[in-house]
Amino acid sequence: MEPEKSYHLYTHANGSENLFRNDENFRYFLKRYEAFIPGVADTLAYCLMPNHLHLLVRIKSEAELKTFFKSKLKIKSEATGLESESNKDLSGLVILQFSHLLNAYTKAYNKVYNRRGSLFTRAFRRKEIVNDSYFTNIIHYIHHNPLHHGFVKQLTDWHWSSYHDFLLPELTPVQQQVINWFGNSQQSVQFHQQVLKPLPEIIPHD
Repeated sequence: MEPEKSYHLYTHANGSENLFRNDENFRYFLKRYEAFIPGVADTLAYCLMPNHLHLLVRIKSEAELKTFFKSKLKIKSEATGLESESNKDLSGLVILQFSHLLNAYTKAYNKVYNRRGSLFTRAFRRKEIVNDSYFTNIIHYIHHNPLHHGFVKQLTDWHWSSYHDFLLPELTPVQQQVINWFGNSQQSVQFHQQVLKPLPEIIPHD
């Protein structure tokens, strides 16, 4: 995952298992997410479902990533070649950071439910956001996932997505950027009330 590019990330539970069995599981995943991801990516949208999850993230700049990994992981640029190499090294470290998130959650989940082995089918699969239409559609797709799978009838009835974040009176700079993409808060809500046919390329295929 390259600096300053945006990606749709998604992953699924193994077999017929669930990633989240109760509200505490959802909350714990988000807590772990906040511990691992903000240093490497801005989260533009997300949705956690019982057996899978979707993220829309924008990777931090090259300078921000180097600062994060030097301080957080004690990596010296002279030793790793981060100053002279292309973004390949940074991309690998970003991917590793997301893997650490899944591993940390799996470890805690296995301990609580007395299970062993992998919880996720694989590390995050990813698709780069290549144009404005893709960006707009994937936000709609992610937030509508609970409706698509029949868990709720209204977007506001599903508590584990970023749709609720955009309805708050005070927004973070990243949330405000997403709102501004649609014009304003009212236009964002109106957009989400539309029924869109997702672009074929944004629908995950396992």
